[in-house]
Amino acid sequence: MEVLNKIWKFLRSMRFGIGLLIVIALLSVVGTVIPQGKSPDWYAAAYPRFHSLFLTLGFHHLYQSWYYVALLALLSLNLTLCTVTRLRFLLRTGKEEAVHAARLPVMQQLSPQQTDAVRRYLRERHCVEREIEGVSMFSKFRFGRYGSFLTHLGILLTVLLGAAALYLPQVQDLSCVPGESIALDDGMQIFVRDFSIEDSAGKLDYASNIRVTLPNGRESDFKRISVNTPMSFGPYKIYQQQYGVAGAITVHDGETGTEDTFTLTEEVLLTKDSVSGVWYHGVGESTVDENGELSLTAYRPESDQSPIYVLEVMENGGRQQKYALPGSELEVGDLTFYVEDPVLYPGLRIKHTPHAVNALLIAAFAVMTIGLYITFFMQPVLVKLTDEGYTVAGTKPEGMRVELEQLLEEEDSGAPGKEKR
Repeated sequence: MEVLNKIWKFLRSMRFGIGLLIVIALLSVVGTVIPQGKSPDWYAAAYPRFHSLFLTLGFHHLYQSWYYVALLALLSLNLTLCTVTRLRFLLRTGKEEAVHAARLPVMQQLSPQQTDAVRRYLRERHCVEREIEGVSMFSKFRFGRYGSFLTHLGILLTVLLGAAALYLPQVQDLSCVPGESIALDDGMQIFVRDFSIEDSAGKLDYASNIRVTLPNGRESDFKRISVNTPMSFGPYKIYQQQYGVAGAITVHDGETGTEDTFTLTEEVLLTKDSVSGVWYHGVGESTVDENGELSLTAYRPESDQSPIYVLEVMENGGRQQKYALPGSELEVGDLTFYVEDPVLYPGLRIKHTPHAVNALLIAAFAVMTIGLYITFFMQPVLVKLTDEGYTVAGTKPEGMRVELEQLLEEEDSGAPGKEKR
């Protein structure tokens, strides 16, 4: 039983709670500094010396790691125990506090003139006066006893709802070609005006200019989002996640004279009759390996290599692989295929957090703020006053003790500039 009591006291102790907060804060800094959700290859390139350690410790998905979730659970337990324990104490002692104070011995002896001065002072402070067991009891801000309880409750709700805001949002990864829109199942739309991989100074920085339209029709202004600067609008948060390379081919129909430009993000057959046409397989760049052999790898727009289109021509029942540079053209029957410069398009991550979570999180902050204000600026006053003297009681008597001691000093000294009591 003694061991269980020690464990109980430790779990609800302030020292344990502060320790948890420090560890969680440090881990959160790590999760902010190290980008989350990237592939192992990305971490190997970005952190060549430490990527194995980062992956072993789960720093690539830190907020979903078991130990981070366990720390949040322990902090919630600590705050819950502190809150419940504090409330039980307040409810148990609240009704008997004034009666208990009335039975306390006189702490400070007073003369009749000093007693009148203290009485006037307490009345000027708008303290409520009542008689309990034959003595005068002055009280004010009795609800101030609950300031620490409200503070603990606000912190607890903030942690719980913060965890809900972290783990409950629905996440979708979508791609969109500049100049087009994407739509979610609930009707929310994102229009991508443009995308770039460098900022104005030429520094590598993936960024998109987007406009969001909510399901209710409310529309945002265009906003630039980058890897470290997401956009929040309504219950949505949009991140610049990655980018892709799309091929662009203009097809001219010599028979009808029509012409269309196709932006291609996946393998597709460009044809008029499903018999002849051009298969688009992708865009790459040429590299030379250690043996001097030429091969194609994924195209990187930040490199100095020219993009190479991997195509396959279907004509007269045969298929022939072709490599084409931007600016070249292919003729297949009545169709002419013009190879354009590839188009870069962004990969966006959209997080949708329920309205209730955000609203309740704001309410939790409000409860915590109110609790802190009451704790520091509305400290409860409870003073027993008799003809012999007074006693200051309550959970935080120090402030009132100091005030009354200063009052009596002024009464005794008759300080200039002070009204003689």
